[in-house]
Amino acid sequence: MNRLFGSVRARATLAATLVVAVALVAAGTAVLLSLRSNLLGQAGTQAERSARQVAAQVAAGTPYEDLALDLDDRPVQVVDEDGRLVAAGEDLERIGGTGTDAVEPRPGEGHDDADDAGDGEVGARATLSDGWATVDGETEDYRFAAVTVETEDRGTLTVYAGAPLSAEHGAVRTALTVMLIGFPVLLVVVGAVTWLVTRRALRPVEGIRREMAAITRSEDLARRVPVPGTHDEVARLALTTNETLAALQSSVERQRRFVADASHELRSPIASLRTQLEVGAAHPELLDVAGAVEDTVRLQRLAADLLLLARLDAGERPADARVDLAALAREEAAGRAGVTVRAADGVTVLGSRGQLARVLANLLDNAQRHARSAVEVSVRREGGVAVAGVADDGDGVPAGDRERIFERFVRLDAARSRDDGGAGLGLAIARDVAVRHEGTLTVRDAPAGGALFELRLPAA
Repeated sequence: MNRLFGSVRARATLAATLVVAVALVAAGTAVLLSLRSNLLGQAGTQAERSARQVAAQVAAGTPYEDLALDLDDRPVQVVDEDGRLVAAGEDLERIGGTGTDAVEPRPGEGHDDADDAGDGEVGARATLSDGWATVDGETEDYRFAAVTVETEDRGTLTVYAGAPLSAEHGAVRTALTVMLIGFPVLLVVVGAVTWLVTRRALRPVEGIRREMAAITRSEDLARRVPVPGTHDEVARLALTTNETLAALQSSVERQRRFVADASHELRSPIASLRTQLEVGAAHPELLDVAGAVEDTVRLQRLAADLLLLARLDAGERPADARVDLAALAREEAAGRAGVTVRAADGVTVLGSRGQLARVLANLLDNAQRHARSAVEVSVRREGGVAVAGVADDGDGVPAGDRERIFERFVRLDAARSRDDGGAGLGLAIARDVAVRHEGTLTVRDAPAGGALFELRLPAA
C-alpha cells in the first residue's frame, strides 16, 4: 500500500479523483437545491393562484355553501378570524400545516346570508407554508398559500389552498438517483484517464530512472539517459541529467588522470632517492648526499603541490584577510636575479596571503625558466580590479597553447627534464587559486616579446 501511494502516478490519480469528487458533490448539491427551490416556487405560485380564486369568490359575497372549492382535487379551507373552519373542499379528509386541522365546518359555522353579504377586499400578499393533506384517500405533501379577505359582514377570512409537492419530490429523487449512479461512474472514468495520462507523461521519467540505475550498477559514466522529443520539463530534466553525467565523467577522468600523473611524477624522485640510498648503503663513499637532499626537497614540494590542489578541489574557501599585493610582489621578487618590480602602493585585495604568495612565486619561477635575461613584475589598480603582471623576454606562449598550459602536469617542451621544468603543476595551482579568489589568470604576449601573465582580483 505504501509503495502504491508512494508513486507520483497514484498520488496524481488520487488527487484528481478527489478534486473531481468534491466538485461533483458541490455541483450536485447546488443543482438539487436549485431544483427544489424552483419546484417549491412553482408549487407556491399554483397554491396562491388557487387561493386567490377562492378568495375572489368570498370577496364577491358568494355564500359558503356555493363556493367552488374543488380545484383539481387540491385541499382548500376557508377560516374565519376566530380560527373556525367555515368552508372546505368536499374530498378533504385530513390536513395539517394550515390554520386549523378541521376538515368539515361545524353546524352553524358555515351558514351565512347571501343577502347580507357585501363586497370584500382580497389581501395583496400571500403567506406560504408546507404541510400535508389527505384528499380522496391519498395523502401527500403540499405547499399551502394563505390569502386574507376583508369583508364588512363576515369579518376577516383566510383562504388556504394547497398545491401538491409530488412533482418536486419526484424530480429531486430522480436527480439524486442519476447523481448517485453517474457520479461514481464519472469518478472511475476520471481516475482511469488520469492514470493513463500520468503513466504516459511519466514514461520518459521511468526511462531516465532505469538508465540511471544501469549507469550506477555498471559505473559507466559514458552512457546517457534518453531525451524525449516533447520539449517539456521532462526533456529538460533529461538534458540536465546528461550534462551532469558529462561533467561527472569529465571530473572522474580528470581525477584518474591526476592520480596517474601524480603517481608518475612521484615515482621518479622516489626511485632516484632509493637508488642513492641503496648505493650509499653498499658503498658509503659513493653516497651523493646533495643529490639525495635535492630529490627529497623536490619530493616535498611535489607533495605540497598535490596537497594544495586537493584542498582547492575540495572547495576550501580562502581567508578574507587584507593583502597588500604590491608588498607581496616585492617580497617574492626579492633575491631573484634579473627580476624588477614596478608596483603602485595601496593596491590591496581580500584573500589568503599564503595562497596569493604561492601564485606570484609560481609565476616568477615559470618566467625565470623561460626568460632570456629579464623578468618584470607590475602591480596596479584598474578601477575596482587589482592587476598583477609577470612578464619575461623569452619566446612567449603560442596562441593555441595559452589555455592548455594551465592544465595539470602539462609541459609544452617535451624535451625538458623534470628537474628543470618541474612537475607541470605551478600554473595549474596559480589558476585554481585565482578562481577561488573570484579572479582570473590569463597569458598574452609581453611588450618585450615574451609571455605576460596577468592576475586580476577584486580590489579591497
